Amino acid sequence: MADYWIWWILAAVLVGAELMTGTFYLLAVGVALAAGGLGALLGAMLPIQLVVAGVVAVAGTMIAHRWPLRRAAPPPQSLDVGQSVRVLDWKSDGTARVSYRGTQWDAELAQPGIARAETMYIVGARGSTLLIADRRA
Repeated sequence: MADYWIWWILAAVLVGAELMTGTFYLLAVGVALAAGGLGALLGAMLPIQLVVAGVVAVAGTMIAHRWPLRRAAPPPQSLDVGQSVRVLDWKSDGTARVSYRGTQWDAELAQPGIARAETMYIVGARGSTLLIADRRA
């Protein structure tokens, strides 16, 4: 059996295994083995075949790792944004203690100069501190 058939059989096995896992890493290595088989078909010596397969495997693995990162959806907006809160106490530094979802939270004005009111609206969050404004975002 010719060397290139061994490469291609191994590539087919890995691509078949990839169809069961869906991670794209085995696909990258399977394509690399097929590239090694192409080198064997073109008459390259075994060390050259291994180098070709290794380079393609590393490049393919890097692409498979970065692919989902580029296509990732932005994080969902907080469900709290736009909800109203009742201000319990204003402090002199612009922060407040508010009642929201049955408990008390620390809050601060989203921008300086926003009018203070008894009912404010959540426009964001910084950690566990709510950012509030006088109207919905």
